[in-house]
Amino acid sequence: METHTTKYPDRFSLISANDSDYQAWRAAKLQQASDLLANSEPVPIGDLSALTPAEHDELARRCEISGAVLYRDTRKTSDPNVVSQLLRQFAQNMGLSIAEKHRSAGKDGIVSLQVSDSVGQKGYIPYSQKPMNWHTDGYYNAPDEKIRAMVLHCVRAADSGGVNQVFDPEIAYIRLRDKDPAYISALMHPSAMTIPENAEPNGNLRPVSIGPVFEVNPQSGYLEMRYTARTRSIEWRDDATTHAAVAYLQSVLNSDDPYLQTIKMQDGDGLLCNNSLHNRTGFDANNENTSARLLMRVRFHNRVSGRN
Repeated sequence: METHTTKYPDRFSLISANDSDYQAWRAAKLQQASDLLANSEPVPIGDLSALTPAEHDELARRCEISGAVLYRDTRKTSDPNVVSQLLRQFAQNMGLSIAEKHRSAGKDGIVSLQVSDSVGQKGYIPYSQKPMNWHTDGYYNAPDEKIRAMVLHCVRAADSGGVNQVFDPEIAYIRLRDKDPAYISALMHPSAMTIPENAEPNGNLRPVSIGPVFEVNPQSGYLEMRYTARTRSIEWRDDATTHAAVAYLQSVLNSDDPYLQTIKMQDGDGLLCNNSLHNRTGFDANNENTSARLLMRVRFHNRVSGRN
């Protein structure tokens, strides 16, 4: 199977090339994404630990086109310990072998996302029933610790709510460049977005993180995005074009753009993505007891591979 690295350096050189090349790239990208969204059913997976060639290729194909793919564990494995092991094998089959070290990760590097009052998790939105605004994962990480891929797997769905939306960073790029190419220049500035340092519950100090929103990885040629819609603990470059670009991006994310995917994951469903933009609605707000919702997440510094 042809690998991404034979395609993407040329593909992303077109993004920054002259307008006729950009328009050709744009048309092809939007058509492929439209065709894929027309068939948005999850990819059924018989065994997460041993993908068939057809399962692997379909997952890789969808990730190549839109950066994300929804899959379904047809066994609906419910034991979190078993799911944890399966997810690492699943990720390795998709070329994801460099997992981040997260303070809340278990022995397999998997983080359990559920309502929690533990010292290291209390006060952080992923461990609450609150909605989460648009973001890419690890937007606060240092440049050498970028999150480039993620698996998010639903073990137990919420009774109500907990709906995700997903948006391809390439489409976000298109929307911004079509509106005003200066927006892209502003968001590729090396100081476009600053996340101040943060004292974590375990006493560690997360250092300040300064960098662009959009960046092309010089080694792979992939477009990468780092973004959060939060308004606290973030500093945007004090520039009129930057502020206008951020406002326009937020308006796109809050719109009914046809390329926005809305996903209500059920037990056994999962999202494999190259760190797409995503959000989450609140869930189980009226439950008398703590929500039983459980998602498991593992994040990587490398991207989904097109090879076994």
